[in-house]
Amino acid sequence: MSSSRWIAPVTAALLAISGCSDAVAGAAHGAAVVAPPAPPPPVVVLDPGHNGRNGAEPAAARRLVPDGRSGEKACNTAGTSTDAGYPEHAFAFDVAERVTTRLEAAGVQVVLTRADDHGVGPCVDERGRAGEAAGAAAVVSIHADGAARGAAGFHVAYSDPPLNPVQAGPARELATALRDAMRSGGFADSDYIGRDGLSARADLAGLNHATRPTALVECANMRNPAEAAVVSSPEGRDRYAGAIASGVLAFLGLKG
Repeated sequence: MSSSRWIAPVTAALLAISGCSDAVAGAAHGAAVVAPPAPPPPVVVLDPGHNGRNGAEPAAARRLVPDGRSGEKACNTAGTSTDAGYPEHAFAFDVAERVTTRLEAAGVQVVLTRADDHGVGPCVDERGRAGEAAGAAAVVSIHADGAARGAAGFHVAYSDPPLNPVQAGPARELATALRDAMRSGGFADSDYIGRDGLSARADLAGLNHATRPTALVECANMRNPAEAAVVSSPEGRDRYAGAIASGVLAFLGLKG
């Protein structure tokens, strides 16, 4: 082994010792000791599902994009709604804003995949790549389901079979943390899809494209009358937001 490989470490160590000595000497003489800079806050991407004009502009929403595996999917869809007409896209955006408030209060930097509820898209492949673009520690996609009226409960989806090491490990850890937080928030596991509140999916492009820990929360079945009442109320949406924020913070190892 060449001795030159040790030059930089040894020099750095000597400089560090010298710096410590200078700092101690400075403190002894009343000089201010400069603290090291604080680490940057973790970044979390929130992806509120669908968008307000997806249904009004079907040509834009239906154009095909890569699904992250070997096929294609529609850019986006209009989503579902309660029988009374409260739309999933409005629910998802409202919950995302409430989660944002909680995460920012805990020192997390939040990036949203859409700025409002009045546009089209973005497409599912762009949503899936949003975590990488933002340098995110976690990505959470927020949705509500439209199943049969008798079906109920939440589930958290993750990409499976995994396409990269992040999907194989950290993404499942994020999904589990979100599942546990939803349970702690008083929400019941889905009785119609997945198992134990988790759902392995190969057909969700937003999960397939992800290279950062990413999970999708289907908060409730909007066609179930009891759950429709919860998602339609500000108090209910606040409960969902509290649970999702708690799950994200638990995954990050932070306190709310």
